[in-house]
Amino acid sequence: MLLPDCTLFPHGVLPLRIFEPRYRRMLADALEGDCLFAVANLRGEETACPADSVHPVGTIGLVRASHELEDGTSQLLLHGVLRVWFSDWPGGRDYPFAEIRPIESNPLPDLEAAAAMLRLRRTVANALEAMPAEIRTAVWTMFDRAQDPEMLCDLIAQQLIHQPDVRHELLSAPCVKTRIAMLHDQLRRMTKPG
Repeated sequence: MLLPDCTLFPHGVLPLRIFEPRYRRMLADALEGDCLFAVANLRGEETACPADSVHPVGTIGLVRASHELEDGTSQLLLHGVLRVWFSDWPGGRDYPFAEIRPIESNPLPDLEAAAAMLRLRRTVANALEAMPAEIRTAVWTMFDRAQDPEMLCDLIAQQLIHQPDVRHELLSAPCVKTRIAMLHDQLRRMTKPG
């Protein structure tokens, strides 16, 4: 699915309303199969060849819930599963169809991972300081699910980073250490006055 200014991260959730006929067919195919489809971020106007108009990295998502409405549109919840590289766009379907390759992240060593988790949590705490207590509690409940720095980075990026170009940079960075540095930078900017 080609979407402007939209980045889904692994472990993130994306609510969608499916209304275009081509994406209705895509959803029907996904639901008849493995309930998976990819989200690709458009770089501008959509062109006949998706390779010319989308970023080469996207995310495979699992349809967690789907509700078809009387008018044939659907509301669904897509759960991010895996970063992918769009290696080719062979076509042959009524909707954009890509061949993909999974993207493996470069993880951190165990000792470095524990320190990174602690540092990320401190930076997030500073960024959330001005928010109401109930929002902070809800955010921490979500972030407490993170078992490693990669998952925590993805959850933070999905929930707290709003600039489309930065979000896509974070999705495209193969190194977890790079993502952590980018998040620290972005979250510190959020806490600076003015």
